[in-house]
Amino acid sequence: MGIEGSTIVITGASSGIGRATAELLAAHGAFVVLGARREDALHAVVAGIVAAGGRAACKATDVRRRDEVEALVAFAVAEGGRLDAIINNAGIGPISRFDALQVDDWDAMIDVNLRGTLYGIAAALPVFARQARGHVVNVVSTAGLQNVPTMGVYAATKNAVRTATEILRQEAGPHLRVTEVSPGMTATRFVDTISDASAKAMIEDQLGDIAMPPDAIARGILYALMQPPEVDVGSIVIRPTAQG
Repeated sequence: MGIEGSTIVITGASSGIGRATAELLAAHGAFVVLGARREDALHAVVAGIVAAGGRAACKATDVRRRDEVEALVAFAVAEGGRLDAIINNAGIGPISRFDALQVDDWDAMIDVNLRGTLYGIAAALPVFARQARGHVVNVVSTAGLQNVPTMGVYAATKNAVRTATEILRQEAGPHLRVTEVSPGMTATRFVDTISDASAKAMIEDQLGDIAMPPDAIARGILYALMQPPEVDVGSIVIRPTAQG
């Protein structure tokens, strides 16, 4: 099976896993429609894909705003004629201990990681229902599988998405596929969102020692998308071999 000619929306697509996924899917013939807040970075990703012979478009999107996520999906349908998959990848991780009381960071993670993913699902489901086909891919995290200090709220948002993903899969029926992908330590801009100095130093040390390239996650997403229509890859966990 292939994805050539399909239209795929990717949020958080200006860097990291989102960018790597966009580039890989475009190389396999998909028309990728990219959303993120950093419009200049989005245009740079699109330009690179087009220069390599792929098809891509972008629209500045803040996943905390339901109307902007709906506009991104509508734009994809208008440009591509349909929507074959949405990859809810946008996420932030300003981690810290609970007693640091970084409540604004907690709110931000809930808004981006959880609410943003739900907005993506809500925007795509009506399109998938009309088409009687579609695929939701939610990028989660191994932080929700192995609970460690500083990751409390971050892991909670990711596990909330994990739960929602599994229930959506059960509700989906025969024409909608639903996949959650849980990356381990990956070389992305994750640390840029961490305001707590000690937590940031800890993650930087870990990333420097063992982090995978974002393309490792992109290949897992591609694997799920490439399955026959009647095959649903429900969950993929991808870790560096050195991660405990």
